[in-house]
Amino acid sequence: MSATTARAVRAHVLRMTNSGRSSHVGSALSCADILATLYDRILEVDPQHPDRADRDRFIMSKGHAGAALYATLAERGFFDTALLTQHYRNGSFLSGHVSHVGIPGVELSTGSLGHGLPVGAGLAWRARQTGQAWRTFVLLGDGECDEGSVWEAAMFAAHHRLSNLVAIVDYNKLQSLTTTEETLALEPFAGKWTAFGWQVTEVDGHDHEQLARALDVPRGAGPDRPRCLLAHTVKGKGVSFMENQVAWHYRPPTDEELAGALAEVTS
Repeated sequence: MSATTARAVRAHVLRMTNSGRSSHVGSALSCADILATLYDRILEVDPQHPDRADRDRFIMSKGHAGAALYATLAERGFFDTALLTQHYRNGSFLSGHVSHVGIPGVELSTGSLGHGLPVGAGLAWRARQTGQAWRTFVLLGDGECDEGSVWEAAMFAAHHRLSNLVAIVDYNKLQSLTTTEETLALEPFAGKWTAFGWQVTEVDGHDHEQLARALDVPRGAGPDRPRCLLAHTVKGKGVSFMENQVAWHYRPPTDEELAGALAEVTS
């Protein structure tokens, strides 16, 4: 089921970035499998009652990949997929970076990197303080982990033993203009999270079974440690001429490129 959703999300993202002439298609494609697995197999949410008090919370901290989240929510039934054609248009509620305004299922407007994990840690702490069983999941970009606020939140979560908090890093190893290694080296990445007091798991971020097993955190878990999932991904995954190409952080596909890309992701 989640594999089918991921293919649909990739096709939506390609059409959305083409028609709206928007960017970050590579970032959106790299996290499609993560989002599909979360919404099809992990998150306890209800599209008919998106504000249900006991819902799990999901924060798309890498808000520049908002097209992937919008497409996933539409596929999951939070709103009509026909509305995706409005993405990045003047006056549209589907802005280029994630917005919660008028969009059922979105918890937080994001785009200024480094904000998602601090808010997620606060939500998890609130749930713990009030005896609520719901969980909080936060999807970060690897380049986003250059931000100091990420590590402040990591310390806070470990200090309060927030086992109801899961950070997922879309580790595609490209950011902005070049590799993460050249921009600001992250390795030993898993070791950093471990040193900050987190339980760390590394998986293939395009393997739905690996993702589902690693994300299956029980509700109402007792005091332990927050979890970090390092999901090794490929930027532009699913489209051969976009994979591992930093140019697709910025440019949209032309009509000709769209046709070729759709042929790949829907085959």
